[in-house]
Parts: sequence; structure tokens; C-alpha cells
Amino acid sequence: MAKNSIANHSSKSAKTSAQPHFHQRGNEIQPFGTVTSMTPLQLEEAVRLEMTEQLNLLLADTMTLRDLYKKSHWQVAGPTFYQLHLLFDKHFEEQSELVDTIAERIQLLGGIAIAMAHDVAEATRIERPPKGREAVPVQLSRLLDAHQVIIENVRELAERADKLGDDGTNDMLVSDLLRTNELQVWFVSEHLVDEPTVRDAEGENTPAARKSA
Repeated sequence: MAKNSIANHSSKSAKTSAQPHFHQRGNEIQPFGTVTSMTPLQLEEAVRLEMTEQLNLLLADTMTLRDLYKKSHWQVAGPTFYQLHLLFDKHFEEQSELVDTIAERIQLLGGIAIAMAHDVAEATRIERPPKGREAVPVQLSRLLDAHQVIIENVRELAERADKLGDDGTNDMLVSDLLRTNELQVWFVSEHLVDEPTVRDAEGENTPAARKSA
């Protein structure tokens, strides 16, 4: 009996190994641009197909804006370096959270979220910046232009989601995407106000200035 047990154990052990299996390739388990048909979300497949397609475009734009903030964080220069260096990184982190939010919504709807940089570059509607460093006003303007692309798309897509009865997508777009991007636009745009930093240009017209004259 003991010999039979050992033989059986050896036979089973031969089928398994602790050796990792490298360089594996295989067929996709779900093609990009499709949605699973059995997800019990009470949303028609056609609705989920449309939403995942549009959300992937928004995801590509959000990933591009996220990376544009990191580029600006690294390359910013000048007397406002410190505050902008920190602000850009804060916004980068917030956009990173939005990337996850959008991607998870796509997957939740049964779709496939865009992921790789070359796919993002093909899909994004945001203008591609140069590799080199740009002046601060140009960096800020690029960021605002990118926000404008996203905010316009978010408003249109939220309205469409509401019309199709996709309340979850509508809520995500308004509560997360729209409000975060609007707040970031405010913080960035205030840095483009042309105000003196040391002395008020109208200071010579104040009562104190006239008295001293």
C-alpha cells in the first residue's frame, strides 16, 4: 500500500512544477471595442457599447492631461517655480485618480479600458506638446486648453448618459470629472492674471503718494 501511494504521488507531482512559464502568448479573452453581454446592470448592450466607446476617448484625454501636468511639473522654471511645481504635481495626482475612475467605469460596463501609451496617443484629442521646455505662460495655456477639451466632452457625454438612462456614468462625469476639472481650471487660470508682484502700478495715484509729492 505504501509503495502504491508513493507511486501515485510521484505520478501527480510530475504534472506540476515550480518552474515559471515565460514568454507566454495567447488569444484575447475579450476583443477591444466589445462589451460582455451577461452583465446584470439593467442597461442595454447598445447603451453600454456607446458609453464605453465615448468613455475611452475621455480616458485617453484624461491620461494625456495627467501626463501634461507631470511634464509641466518637471520642466517649470522661473520665479513661480516652487508654487507651480507643487500645484502641477497635486493636479497630476488628482487626474491620476480620475484615470482610474473612468477606466473602472468602462470595465464595470463590460467594456475594455484603453491602457497603453501608443493607444492613448492615437485616441486623444488634446494637442501634442513639444518634447522641450516651454515658458510658464505657455505651459499654463496648454493645460487650460486641454481642460477645455475635456470639460466640453464631459458636459456632452453627461447629457447623453442621462438621456440613455445610464445614471451611474452621468453621476461619475458630473461629480468627479466635471467638478475636479473646473476646480483645476480656476487654480491654473489665476496664474495667468497680469498683476504686478512687488508694487501696485496705480500706487502713484493713492492719497499717500500724492501727499508725499
